[in-house]
Amino acid sequence: MAAARVLLSGRPESVSFAQSVCGLLGAGPGLGPWPTYCGFKRGQLVLSDRPFPGASARLPLQQPRAPGAELPTNRGVDLAVAVVLQSSDQTVLLTRRTRTLNVSPNLWVPPGGHVEPDEELLDGGLRELWEESGLQLPQGQFFWVPLGLWESAYPPRLSWGLPKYHHIILYLLVISQESQQQLQARIHPNPREVSALMWLGPDVAAAAAATEDGTDTPRRLPQDLPPSVLQEMSFCSAVELEENGGARPLVLPTSTLLRTTPATADSKERVSTGTKFALRLWLQHLGR
Repeated sequence: MAAARVLLSGRPESVSFAQSVCGLLGAGPGLGPWPTYCGFKRGQLVLSDRPFPGASARLPLQQPRAPGAELPTNRGVDLAVAVVLQSSDQTVLLTRRTRTLNVSPNLWVPPGGHVEPDEELLDGGLRELWEESGLQLPQGQFFWVPLGLWESAYPPRLSWGLPKYHHIILYLLVISQESQQQLQARIHPNPREVSALMWLGPDVAAAAAATEDGTDTPRRLPQDLPPSVLQEMSFCSAVELEENGGARPLVLPTSTLLRTTPATADSKERVSTGTKFALRLWLQHLGR
């Protein structure tokens, strides 16, 4: 088996692919989130429902609806890191995954991916940010805080098929001292993984987070929500990659950001459920 990535404090073995991390931590019914103590190690995440030596953060852990099906037991739960990159003018970067990817095609997500076995978690997130967007952040011009944890299964619903991937995603908020314009000028997206990118301000992010899958009641949407995300808008901008390697302004209907996970498999463009959870945590960090 591959090196353990997600461990529970006091247990030497990694969590099995077929086990719910939230369930093992004693999470009750519902979607959460549940406060979880975390220890960050090279290529590993150690979790517990109570304080333990080495725990350095207490983060909200949330999961989508549990698969509730027979799953493989000879695999572990993998670890991924996603970077919620905030500019100095309080916008965050999302990228749209290409349609050709096997996992979560055509979804809007923060840059992120797998952590290597001997990699520090922040280093893994910054590497993924560079691999997907071409952005390298100068040392001393950013700081970071862990935002939260998301237990992810893909496909996301049993009606789509049995889960083939099981991750804990650690969302890191990386706050740059550079403006959106300065960061955007250095972005060179990887066309094999990214088909478009956009910067979201708090108001549009709040609208997307308000339609998070599984919430008991829809959160209130702003009355002045624009009908589309326009390149000229100061609070949000979007560009789409062209086949010749260039980029063009993308007019993205705001309704696209409000879509939830459909009951049957499709590749319609939308913001992933975990991303909506991360946006909600980002807004809480801003005090909104």
